[in-house]
Amino acid sequence: MEQQTLLGLCAAGLIVCVGMLFMGDKTSSETKRVREFAGKRTLGSNIKEKLKVEDTGSRRKQIEETLGKIEERQKSKKKKAKTIESRMMQADWSMKPQTFMMISVGLAIVFGALPFVLGLPPLACAGLAFVMGFGLPRFILNTAISRRQAKFTAHFADAMDIIVRGVRTGLPLGDCLKIIAHESPDPLGAEFRRVVEGESLGIPIEVCLEQMYERMPISEVNFFATVLNIQKTTGGNLGEALANLSSVLRGRKILREKIKALSAEAKVSAIIIGSLPIVVMVLVTIASPDYMNDLYKTSTGQRNMMIGAVMMVFGSLMMRKMMNFKF
Repeated sequence: MEQQTLLGLCAAGLIVCVGMLFMGDKTSSETKRVREFAGKRTLGSNIKEKLKVEDTGSRRKQIEETLGKIEERQKSKKKKAKTIESRMMQADWSMKPQTFMMISVGLAIVFGALPFVLGLPPLACAGLAFVMGFGLPRFILNTAISRRQAKFTAHFADAMDIIVRGVRTGLPLGDCLKIIAHESPDPLGAEFRRVVEGESLGIPIEVCLEQMYERMPISEVNFFATVLNIQKTTGGNLGEALANLSSVLRGRKILREKIKALSAEAKVSAIIIGSLPIVVMVLVTIASPDYMNDLYKTSTGQRNMMIGAVMMVFGSLMMRKMMNFKF
């Protein structure tokens, strides 16, 4: 009886041990599977994160390369924009550069020779010829360019809003540009008509915008061309990008008007200070001509008058430099 009990206990213990071994193998196998699954999941998430990082890095590189190319092109164009031919194109004048130079030389000859015949000193005739032949035509040209650019900038933010609304409603960019070309006033409508005509002839949109920047070298056109070039190269939401550009342009317009209002007093003061010596000299000459003979007819007076004129010019340029703000 004792032997049978002992054998039974041994058999029960053996069964329990075997069962624990099988359960342990199952638990270990399940644990291994869970660990393998977790490892695979972690590996997959790591791969996705790496791909995201690589994607953002490649897009950033594309944007940097695009911006670098645009900056190089703009540097070369800024040098060309200072020529007479480019300036006349910016003013939308159909006159040839040779005609403009001939008019300048003719004005210099007339306003230099006529006072010399009337008896004015040679230095005064040379100064008058330089001012009327070199300064006056370029002053008129620069004034025409500034007025045209001001008219263009006044409606450019509204054009960006038209493109944003059109893109968000599903219209292609070309149709939005056509709407601006036909509905906007000149010079904005004329410039966009040239862009639409060039695009209809097969010229890429970035080339058309570069030509537009040559005719209208202002920051607003540069921003617009940069946004379209980046969007074409790297992709993205064009409507959102142009909406941000529109808000930036409106902010620049408000800032420009504030600068004009704050610098108006300084401009009036500079005009009064610059014109006061000339007005006083003219009035004294009319009231008592003999009093000014020493200034006009003696070599010392003529030399002092030329020195005063040079100092007045440098002072006016300095005041103009102090009142002009670049932003």
